[in-house]
Amino acid sequence: MINNTLNLNGSLVRISRPMVMGILNVTPDSFYANSRKQTEHDIHNRIEQIINEGGDLIDVGGYSSRPNAVDVSVVEEMNRLRLALEILMKHYPQIPISVDTFRASIARQSVEQYGVALINDIAAGEMDAAMFRTIADLGVPYCMMHLKGTPQTMQQHTDYENMMEEIILYFSRKVRALRLLGVKDIILDPGFGFSKTLDQNYELMKQLKAFDLFDLPLLVGVSRKRMVYQLLDATPEDSLAGTTALHTYALLQGASFLRVHDVKAAADVVKIVTKLK
Repeated sequence: MINNTLNLNGSLVRISRPMVMGILNVTPDSFYANSRKQTEHDIHNRIEQIINEGGDLIDVGGYSSRPNAVDVSVVEEMNRLRLALEILMKHYPQIPISVDTFRASIARQSVEQYGVALINDIAAGEMDAAMFRTIADLGVPYCMMHLKGTPQTMQQHTDYENMMEEIILYFSRKVRALRLLGVKDIILDPGFGFSKTLDQNYELMKQLKAFDLFDLPLLVGVSRKRMVYQLLDATPEDSLAGTTALHTYALLQGASFLRVHDVKAAADVVKIVTKLK
């Protein structure tokens, strides 16, 4: 039985249906240009849009993890995040906030200074050895993703003898380490688009049920990614229909969270699939 509760800001939240995590990128270089929000006006508008369209959480990112993204300093990443987090804390305290970072110091500042409810780490502690201990100290839910290498090198690390076996073993080690530190709320993200080819991404999608063995919530992040638009010979801007198709499949395979650009479309899919189930 999947663990379907999370402690978000001190409240025990039951995941009675899949939850939609709206993306708020405060970066100048995220792969989907329409998602980049860097002014107070644009950030306010994006937050309002996520809430009004049915988003359950907002995931704020200050470091682009697209292939070959430019590395930015801790100071620069935090400066980008701070603008959005101050707006959220002051004007939108009712919606849980996730911060997308692989840096423990940023995770700590985000939780302790801005009341962030969840940390979303693309590197599962691999890019900052202090992350697991920091999460344990903070006592917040932790979403960890499968990644080989870094955002700058990940597309050079797509060789697997058995991809699914390697990912399962990867998460097994990580979950055990987190449990030993006392971390209670863990979410798994298989890492679509990260260190995986087009075919590997679709093989991973077909085998989502394999993650049931962990009895943990599963986050799927495929919104407008290359695995959609490359297959359709399109662009990120033309990939909503393909994204929606994958969201539907992922929900039918048991995904608990969808991390998305298009909140209303995802919320509609959640309603329909929930009704069918």
